[in-house]
Parts: sequence; C-alpha cells; structure tokens
Amino acid sequence: MKKQAENSTGIREIAKRANVSIGTVDRVINNRLGVSAKTKEKIQKIIEELDYQPNIMARMLASKKVIKIAALIPSVSNETGYWNAPLKGINQAASEIRNFGVVVEHYFFDQNAKQTFINQADNILKNGYDGLLLAPMFEKESINFLARCRQNNIPFVLINSDLANQANVAYIGPDLFQSGYLAAHLSKYLISPSQRVLLVNISREIDLHHHLLKKEEGFRTYFEKENIAVDIDKIDINETDYNSLQKILKQQFEKNRPNLVFVTNSRVSSVAKFFNEYKIEDVKLMGYDFLEENITHLKNGTIDFLICQKPQEQGYKGVMSIYQHLLQATVESVQYMPIDIITKENYIYYKN
Repeated sequence: MKKQAENSTGIREIAKRANVSIGTVDRVINNRLGVSAKTKEKIQKIIEELDYQPNIMARMLASKKVIKIAALIPSVSNETGYWNAPLKGINQAASEIRNFGVVVEHYFFDQNAKQTFINQADNILKNGYDGLLLAPMFEKESINFLARCRQNNIPFVLINSDLANQANVAYIGPDLFQSGYLAAHLSKYLISPSQRVLLVNISREIDLHHHLLKKEEGFRTYFEKENIAVDIDKIDINETDYNSLQKILKQQFEKNRPNLVFVTNSRVSSVAKFFNEYKIEDVKLMGYDFLEENITHLKNGTIDFLICQKPQEQGYKGVMSIYQHLLQATVESVQYMPIDIITKENYIYYKN
C-alpha cells in the first residue's frame, strides 16, 4: 500500500506541474496513444526532473502480458566451467520475475563451433521473443544476428564482451581493454625489465573471439605506454584439448622459455596442469576467473593471480536490465564489472 501511495503521489505531482490530468500522465508512462507530441515531451521532461520511477511490478501485474526473454550463451564444456556462473545469475533473475509473467528461455552454443551459434540464433528469431540476452562470442556472426534482431524490433543486452555501435540496451561485463592493461601492470611486479612474457590465447576461433584480442591489446599498450622493455611472445592455441595444448607449450618453452605466462581467458588451469606435469616452478602464471579448477592451482601456488569479473552478477543484471527496459524503466547503458584480483591469500573471501 505504501508503494502504491508513493506512485500515486508522484503521478499527481507530475500532472499538477504539467497542468494535465492524471490519466494523461498515465498514458505517457505506459506509452499509450492519445497524447500530443508536445504534451508528451513536456510530461517526460518533468518525469526526468523528478527522477520518477514507476512501480514496475505493479505495471506488469496490471498488463497481464507474458514477456518472453531468450538468453543465448555458451554451454559449459569439459575445458572450462566458466559459463556455469552466468547461468546461475540468469536463473536467479528468472526466478525472481517469474511471478510477474516473465519467461526466460535458455539457448546454448558450443564456443568452439560458430555454426552452433548461427543455428541457435536462427531458432531464437523463429520462435519470437520480446527481448534477448546475448554473450557475443563470435564477432561477425553476432553482429549479423543483432542486425536481424533490430529488424524484428527485439531489444538486447550484451554480457561478458561488448560490440561497438550495435544499439544495445546495455552492456554488462568487464572493460576488456582495461582488464588486459591491469594484467600487464600486475606483470610488472612479477618480472624484471628485459625478461620474457608469453601471452597465451586458447580458443578454436581466435580471430572471432574479439574479447581475447581486446585483452591482448590492453596488455601490450601498458608496456608501450610505460616504456618498459619486455619481450612479449604470443601463441594462439586453436586445438584446445590438453594433449594438443601440452605439445604446443612444450615446443614454445624449448624455443623461448618465458619468465611469465599470461592466459587471456578462464582456461589457465590447463596451463597450470602443464606446469605441474613438467615441474615448472620458476615461471609466473596468471589468468582469469574464479573457477574450481583454477582455485585448486591458485591454492597450491602454481597460479599467482586470477583476474575475476563477477560472471554470475553479469547474468543476473543482464536479465533484469532487459526486463526493466521492456517495462520502459530507465536502464544504465554501460555497467562495467569490477576487475578483482584474487590470490591464494584472499580467494576464500571472494564470491563470484
């Protein structure tokens, strides 16, 4: 009752300032016809001045409209359990808004096979949705898909990695460039000038995984800007099974043994496994994400640092943002996640 009173008072104040009826204000708030453009603009300006936020839940219950949201993210694989965390966040948000007529349906693709992404994108457009939550793993295919979403008037929120100039409702995730930049700053404390860094990208579709490349760009930029003389080697590992990775790393270490290895995604545990197998103790190692397999190697000292960016919160905020947008509430367009640094001394206090 208190919330209803607050909203009623707000509408009355808006109507008073605009010199219109409460019904006119209600039509503007709910985007209904019957209000002139001039009056609508006047009312919207007053709404902004008062920072009025309508009762979203009450509006949803009153409309009795079922909202369908599609969530398209990578499936969990044997190589990394990273996508378990965003999925938990998506499910948490879905459970909170289910009673207000919102259905969130999951679509998964194999992050090592872009055709699975294309197929699932086609399925989403075929089935018809009011909104979309997307992790744009493959850049070209994602851009094509989002163009089709715009044609079908399907608003979308991006999580985990951003795409420029896509007219998305919001991006929720890390600042990829700054994430790589921070990793380089950490490196400065692990190695000395003129030592060697090995930058490792592990993905079947390296050229399409722009989020890895943005981290690499930030990493290199730090050393250039700080004028620190560090030799940076890079290897792209397209065959992501452990046997293939082991073979490539062994060849690289025999050719140019690094002082530090920086893995640009959550698969750092595979490199840690290589370190343990070959008893490599004099090379520093860091990578991404608060996953069980990574924490194991962090605890035993094989991994020195993990960089984490709240993947569960990304999934949760992603669903809530598209839901709020569909109800015409204000949504912050860029919501960067904090860039957290996890060590064996503080991991026990961290929550994803």
